[in-house]
Amino acid sequence: MKAIICKDYGSLDDLTLEDTAPPVTDPQQLLIKVLSAGVNFPDGLLIKGLYQVKPDTPFIPGMELCGEVIDCGAATDGFAIGDRIIASSASYGAFAEQVAIPAASAIKIPASLDPVHASNLLVAHGTAHHALKQRANLARGENLVVLGAAGGTGLAAVQIGKAMGANVIAAASSDEKLALAKRNGADATINYSNEAIKDAIREHTNGKGADVIYDPVGGDLFDSSVRAMARNGRYLVIGFASGTIPKFPVNLALVKEFSVVGVFWGTFTRKEPESFAANMQELLQWHQQGRVTVEIDRVFDLKDTAAALSYVMDRQVKGKVAITIG
Repeated sequence: MKAIICKDYGSLDDLTLEDTAPPVTDPQQLLIKVLSAGVNFPDGLLIKGLYQVKPDTPFIPGMELCGEVIDCGAATDGFAIGDRIIASSASYGAFAEQVAIPAASAIKIPASLDPVHASNLLVAHGTAHHALKQRANLARGENLVVLGAAGGTGLAAVQIGKAMGANVIAAASSDEKLALAKRNGADATINYSNEAIKDAIREHTNGKGADVIYDPVGGDLFDSSVRAMARNGRYLVIGFASGTIPKFPVNLALVKEFSVVGVFWGTFTRKEPESFAANMQELLQWHQQGRVTVEIDRVFDLKDTAAALSYVMDRQVKGKVAITIG
């Protein structure tokens, strides 16, 4: 089979497309023909050696996929050859023609669901859903500020925040990105390239401040927006797409009485599988109802995986990027 190989941590340009042996499954695994793979910011971090997970090299990157079951292990009840599934592949393995995954991590989907969209439904929307539901306990009518609101996980947070009944304030770096967030349900927008985000948050919340801030960016945006938290607010730390991990002045949390809450979706899926499964069923239901969608910016071929990753890592993507396979 053909697969993208990361031989050493470092540059995305060092990735190679190679013929390699198909994966060998154990009794608890499914063998999947990959139809499409989602591209996520952590994929690039993993290849650069900057992610929390560091598999032994060489390895096949790619953490989410849509595919078709082509073989079932002896202990994989509930699946049959031909089933269409989405899955997260334990942070790597999806940028290949075939992948072996634990049956417990596979989620059946209708065959009518487009593979390009389906392959991008799991990580970004799963992260946003877990963050807003389990970590923030977002309540109907609360003020939710989403930073990086036109990126994959930011746009997912806008959609899910609306589905949960929040007043959603989308913040991004350009009017074009904010127009996309607006089309996806944002009630108000902030262009932090030319607006002071602290003042803008207070203006859009009638002086109260944000009940919840969803932050996949970090850096200077954290330093400014954290000062616009409402009392009993929850600041969700999703990631650091800016490349800078901010230093938090803890006296702000004391004086303003808000919480800083970490969100690591991968740990959640492993430690709370029943809650994860319930979340995914709710997400799929919302998707079928049209309450959440996947905005696909660009689609790349497997051989162009490095270009796809660069496009995402450069933070120019609006929505999600997919890689088609086979």
